[in-house]
Amino acid sequence: MMEEEELEFLAIEQVFPSQDPLDRADFNAVEYINTLFPTEQSLANIDEVVNKIRLKIRRLDDNIRTVVRGQTNVGQDGRQALEEAQKAIQQLFGKIKDIKDKAEKSEQMVKEITRDIKQLDHAKRHLTTSITTLNHLHMLAGGVDSLEAMTRRRQYGEVANLLQGVMNVLEHFHKYMGIPQIRQLSERVKAAQTELGQQILADFEEAFPSQGTKRPGGPSNVLRDACLVANILDPRIKQEIIKKFIKQHLSEYLVLFQENQDVAWLDKIDRRYAWIKRQLVDYEEKYGRMFPREWYMTERIAVEFCHVTRTELAKIMRTRAKEIEVKLLLFAIQRTTNFEGFLAKRFSGCTLTDGTLKKLECPPPSTNPFLEDEPAPEMEELTMEKGDLDQPKKPKAPDNPFHGIVSKCFEPHLYVYIESQDKNLGELIDRFVADFKAQGPPKPNTEEGGAVLPSCADLFVYYKKCMVQCSQLSTGEPMIALTTIFQKYLREYAWKILSGNLPKTTSSSGGLTISSLLKEKEGSEVAKFTLEELCLICGILSTAEYCLATTQQLEEKLKEKVDVSLIERINLTGEMDTFSTVISSSIQLLVQDLDAACDPALTAMSKMQWQNVEHVGDQSPYVTSVILHIKQNVPIIRDNLASTRKYFTQFCIKFANSFIPKFITHLFKCKPISMVGAEQLLLDTHSLKMVLLDLPSIGSQVVRKAPASYTKIVVKGMTRAEMILKVVMAPHEPLVVFVDNYIKLLTDCNTETFQKILDMKGLKRSEQSSMLELLRQRLPTPPSGPEGSSSLSLLAPTPEQESSRIRKLEKLIKKRL
Repeated sequence: MMEEEELEFLAIEQVFPSQDPLDRADFNAVEYINTLFPTEQSLANIDEVVNKIRLKIRRLDDNIRTVVRGQTNVGQDGRQALEEAQKAIQQLFGKIKDIKDKAEKSEQMVKEITRDIKQLDHAKRHLTTSITTLNHLHMLAGGVDSLEAMTRRRQYGEVANLLQGVMNVLEHFHKYMGIPQIRQLSERVKAAQTELGQQILADFEEAFPSQGTKRPGGPSNVLRDACLVANILDPRIKQEIIKKFIKQHLSEYLVLFQENQDVAWLDKIDRRYAWIKRQLVDYEEKYGRMFPREWYMTERIAVEFCHVTRTELAKIMRTRAKEIEVKLLLFAIQRTTNFEGFLAKRFSGCTLTDGTLKKLECPPPSTNPFLEDEPAPEMEELTMEKGDLDQPKKPKAPDNPFHGIVSKCFEPHLYVYIESQDKNLGELIDRFVADFKAQGPPKPNTEEGGAVLPSCADLFVYYKKCMVQCSQLSTGEPMIALTTIFQKYLREYAWKILSGNLPKTTSSSGGLTISSLLKEKEGSEVAKFTLEELCLICGILSTAEYCLATTQQLEEKLKEKVDVSLIERINLTGEMDTFSTVISSSIQLLVQDLDAACDPALTAMSKMQWQNVEHVGDQSPYVTSVILHIKQNVPIIRDNLASTRKYFTQFCIKFANSFIPKFITHLFKCKPISMVGAEQLLLDTHSLKMVLLDLPSIGSQVVRKAPASYTKIVVKGMTRAEMILKVVMAPHEPLVVFVDNYIKLLTDCNTETFQKILDMKGLKRSEQSSMLELLRQRLPTPPSGPEGSSSLSLLAPTPEQESSRIRKLEKLIKKRL
């Protein structure tokens, strides 16, 4: 009940909205009274407020009384209004019925009026159709009679126009074929067409007999009109005329160039193409107007000549395969491709897709820049400048629709060309080897970067020439065979020219098997590479980098030229890996040379009596020796690798990864060591660290920021060496403080390193045992995450437990810097 009352109140509020607090659903009398009398002083007006409320109550009573009295007559008025509405509906229904009756009568009247008009319309339509059909019938009957008469008189000019009209008229009688007379006329038209076809074929056979010579009088107007009729007849008639004419036109060619004739061999292939050119000119003069232009007879003759020539050449080459030489083969192919180019300029190639003449598959479109600058006359003159592979691509010329229409016959014999290229490339590699030995290593280059060996550019020049020639001959299996040859001699170039000429190290007797570090006797002089040898290594590295990039581009161009189905068989990854190996070996040689040059200095460091050092001075002589070797080698290597900056960065990274662990190893050999000796070593370590950070730009006028990857390696490695020395300098008592200091300073803390540090401090074994046991107890749990190894900072600040002498040493280093 309460919910219903609330809903009624809300409905009333929506219909009669009010701002009066008395009309609110949540009216509270106490709050309302407090609103009227907020203070005690306001109670003085209570009589006035009461009078206002009473006046309002009286007005509400009057309004309610008026509304109630006004509702007494509502029921009677409603019944009266309902009766009036029912009477109005009855009157409206009667009017609608009257209108419907009148509409039906009007419709009946209209039908009676228009009945005769409809009959007249149907009669008119039927009469018009009858008259039209009778006219067509008259035209058909007369046309058939005239067609038969003109056919007998060979009036082909009139027949061409009449036959088309008769066939058009006959289309209107397809639905009347059930009538005997109409069916008879249709059969007569078909018979006339058959007779015309046979008669025209006979006329052409008479004018151009299969055996013997052509009719001396040349083409006649009768045959020209007969061709117009053949256009309307069955397409087989037209094809038969074309076939017989072309066969008769090329009969002389088959006799002149029989297999047993001297002119049939490849060395006289020009005569074949000269003959057809003369025949085409002769045809245009004598028969150009006889055949309709849309028959493209000139192109059809040329295309059929190509098919016949391809068949005849394939046959004679199979018979005399042993006589084919590479020069003769290339000569024949060049003349043939030139002729195919001539056809492409002269004809559109539209007949290659027509009926019996099947279009040959054209090579896939290519954006290969190797083909863009080809000179047409002679393939032997093709050249390629160094870096040609990097030139921007030019707009591609339209495809030749006649490409391969004759030259396909040479594809089975391209093994002669492939074998020749195999031999030529072998001789080229041998010449490169001989030239390198005769000319010696390249001259030092400190201005424009390491010089690339000229032989690599010559090799890729020859590769382009071979690829262009082979792609003009075939885009199938011969291209795969040529790719195999390319792979073979790319590997030989890498082995014989690049790897074979790298300088040998004293510890390596197998050329490029440089997997072990140099091991020199202590105190002995190390054989270093000369300036020429360093330049040679850099030149070979630059050449290998050029060959790597060019080989990758060569693979892409080969894939563009070869058939789509053979793309997966083009893969030069192995050869690119070979050049990458040469690059890695060259960098390793440079690193080992500099690393071995620094070995005597590190050995001298480990032999010094560090426990006898009495004061901290300038950097030690061994540091000066290391810096001297770095300043001698690095600028030469940097200048000769200026064109391959990324590999110079690799050299720096590999040297840092090799030198820093070796330095730390020799650092552990410095034992025993005094406090002052440790301070001197810390000073030397910091000096080496600064030199290594400046290694990429040392001795250069242009100062560049070292790569972040290299800086990270140097900072991490040399900071570890500094931390080791700081642990050595710290007092070992109390033991707990010393062990905690070691764990905090060294991120890779372990018992083995700790043992070495104790040896450097000169502690006895009995003292070491207790300290090792304490270390094992206090070692933290190894972190499991990938970042655990780097959780501690390499540049850890000096702990509170360090002595004042360590802080004093740091101030000394800062002052020197």
